[in-house]
Amino acid sequence: MAAAAAVVVGVLTLSALAPPTFAAGRPDTVQQGLNALVHDDGLPAALASVQDREGPPRDYTAGVGDVRTGSKVPVDGQVRIGSSTKTFTAVVVLQLVGEGKIDLDATIDTYLPNLVRGDGIDGSRITVRQLLQHTSGLPDYEDLVADDIRRHGYLDPRDILDIAFQRKAVFPPGKGWSYSNTNYVVAGLIVQKVTRRPFAEEVDRRVIQRIGLRHTYFPAPGDMTIRERHPHGYTRDAAGAPLRDVTELDPSVGWAAGQMISTNSDVNRFLTELLAGRLLPPAQLAQMRTTVPIEDTGAGYGLGIMSRPLSCGGVYWGHGGDIDGYETRGGVTDDGRAATVTVTSIPVDGAGTRRVEKVVDTALCR
Repeated sequence: MAAAAAVVVGVLTLSALAPPTFAAGRPDTVQQGLNALVHDDGLPAALASVQDREGPPRDYTAGVGDVRTGSKVPVDGQVRIGSSTKTFTAVVVLQLVGEGKIDLDATIDTYLPNLVRGDGIDGSRITVRQLLQHTSGLPDYEDLVADDIRRHGYLDPRDILDIAFQRKAVFPPGKGWSYSNTNYVVAGLIVQKVTRRPFAEEVDRRVIQRIGLRHTYFPAPGDMTIRERHPHGYTRDAAGAPLRDVTELDPSVGWAAGQMISTNSDVNRFLTELLAGRLLPPAQLAQMRTTVPIEDTGAGYGLGIMSRPLSCGGVYWGHGGDIDGYETRGGVTDDGRAATVTVTSIPVDGAGTRRVEKVVDTALCR
């Protein structure tokens, strides 16, 4: 991939949709939030899709879809959803649990004997449940992968594990919580072992086709493109540094932990159908929604899904995702509200990500 440096000229402008308004004529608060992400945080573009309990979905955009040409942001364009893929992976695993093909409390070695080994790492002691809930203690591999390989090189899932197991275990199985993409790479390999089919094929058959997600797919090996209309994705090394276009990349480094492409409206539909019980039997959905605390954040992590508190009371359920060029945040409430927001560059710090999450809260609470 030729990722040439992009020079940002002029001021990023609002595009695509005219800002929706309230009856009183005030600008829509979701649009205001997206505008701020572009103008105040310097993000190239922001997109959102919001679905209330009743009425049609509303789509929003701000910024530009391509900083070189200044083109408009495609309304509900396709984006790389990164770790939002984990919820799809967890659904497939839990469907297989419901079919009696996987046992949540069986160990990795039950399905993949002797594959997971390293310093303090023993697949005979780590359960499938611990993989899905990030309580396995397996180390993460993401920051060990060089930028040029992460963006341009193909990595087989077992290559990924070889990289991850250069590190020692974070803690003994079940003795803590630590987010690790490695958990979901192992979970994807378990799916392949028990189904004897490619993991991507199982996601497509069991989730995407089942609920009719028309703009969601798992890229094939070697596919570095985004199929449909999409905003370009960018990265920058530090605040104020030039943006670099990283739209085309090989997402294999994410695999079952973060490889998928979708739209904000498709993600809303997926999560809505999931919580409505249309993808999992009641017992497995209840297991998925059984959470452990994520430190002192007020959030909880279930089996491939997170609960986050809302400023207006209650929680929403979803899973964020970061991959070079794109950050996605959002979720659905138990009473049927849904909102997903994507920005086309990962914010340079945690405060920037919290401002993206604030727009989700605004959309769900207004």
